[in-house]
Amino acid sequence: MALKLYSYWRSSAAYRLRIALAFKGVAYETIAVNIAPGKNEQVGEDFRAINPQMRVPALEADGTVMTQSMAILEWLDEMYPEPSLLPGDAWLRQQIRTAADIIACDIHPLNNLSVLKALRQDIGATDDAVSHWYADWIHRGFAAIEKTAERSNGHKFLFGDTPTLAEICLVPQVYNARRFNVDLTAFPRLTEVDAACLELDAFKQAVPENQPDAT
Repeated sequence: MALKLYSYWRSSAAYRLRIALAFKGVAYETIAVNIAPGKNEQVGEDFRAINPQMRVPALEADGTVMTQSMAILEWLDEMYPEPSLLPGDAWLRQQIRTAADIIACDIHPLNNLSVLKALRQDIGATDDAVSHWYADWIHRGFAAIEKTAERSNGHKFLFGDTPTLAEICLVPQVYNARRFNVDLTAFPRLTEVDAACLELDAFKQAVPENQPDAT
């Protein structure tokens, strides 16, 4: 199956897919879409025809286009079952999804570029106010996941000795937090898990600075 990943190097949602594809050893072609302010290739006619929502990532599989990173991650896990992103019994899989969704549903959407732009342009928020907003939502979500992570102490990762969907969402969000100078000292277990992930080849390959469109 020929896969094309429409991606931007700093997109945390695209970062999730790069990790998962590398983790599962699935080959793909990268199609760069520059969503940086001033470039805005995602709103152009060419990409709008691929994804009417005008967001990255999108994944094309033999001519069929999928959008929304979390839905694509579940598709990848169904198409390429090993290694599993959702291992264990139904209870463990629910806990993994919970941690992943705290990031993907509660933190990331409120810190998306489009939201930060709206805060500045529509509400008149200052840079300091936007930075406070950004850090606040990370702190709220990470505080909950840190409690889960503390219960898993003794394991290398959040839910055992291999990474899961939870880490695939966590690592890009930690990257973004550091990029925006968010203080993470209150989350020692999460930063420990992040460091353990970044020792693995799949996570190293997916790092934003290692992408062909990195600037």
